[in-house]
Amino acid sequence: MHHFFVDSEQIGEREICITGSDVNHIRNVLRLRPGEQISISDKDAVTYRCEVTQIGEEAVTAKILWSQEADTELPSKIVLFQGLPKADKMELIIQKAVELGVSEIVPMATKRAVVKLDAKKAQSKLGRWNAIAQSAAKQAKRAVIPAVKQVMSFEEAVNYAQTFDQKFIPYELARGMDATRQAFGTIRPGESIAILIGPEGGFDEQEVMLAQEAGTLPVTLGRRILRTETAGMTVLSILMYLLEGKPAEMA
Repeated sequence: MHHFFVDSEQIGEREICITGSDVNHIRNVLRLRPGEQISISDKDAVTYRCEVTQIGEEAVTAKILWSQEADTELPSKIVLFQGLPKADKMELIIQKAVELGVSEIVPMATKRAVVKLDAKKAQSKLGRWNAIAQSAAKQAKRAVIPAVKQVMSFEEAVNYAQTFDQKFIPYELARGMDATRQAFGTIRPGESIAILIGPEGGFDEQEVMLAQEAGTLPVTLGRRILRTETAGMTVLSILMYLLEGKPAEMA
């Protein structure tokens, strides 16, 4: 079943009005017809099962059949801080991170990052990255669209990560897997989690020291060196396994 996102003001008592680029997608790509069912989510993480009633050039109207609070979201806010990778790897990282349940993605400019983006290029990339996040959220039937934030310097990212309950930085010189298991074992549903991933070439030692001073814990992901596009997905997969289906703990 096809899934779409709308703003709260597009939702009426009995109908939902879809506008924007999704109208063309519904009309000319998916070629949906009145009577077909779709699912729709709003920013409050409520999912609606709907029946398409009218397809116009500017809007699609769908009758609400029933609604429920979405159960597709993890009980913790997980933010992936990703060192800027080469080529189009960021697009793959965003797509897979959204599928695995990430709440937000923060691109980071680090010392060893080959990619350097000026303000104009960064803004252009940001639009593309958020479009990919939206597409992945639809495919995965997420209740929310994870945002891809503006590119941050490493120092800015570390400062932002300080506000999270749990902070991890995979690092090849970190202690063994037992320490990593113990660290991940302390995570509780409802806690906010920051994951800092380096670019190709990894983090500079001074960056790791800065992160540690801010309370970020270095962890290892095993004896093998993982590519930047693999490391984040590995951590997110572990967190999804640990948190999936667990209710958030009350403070």
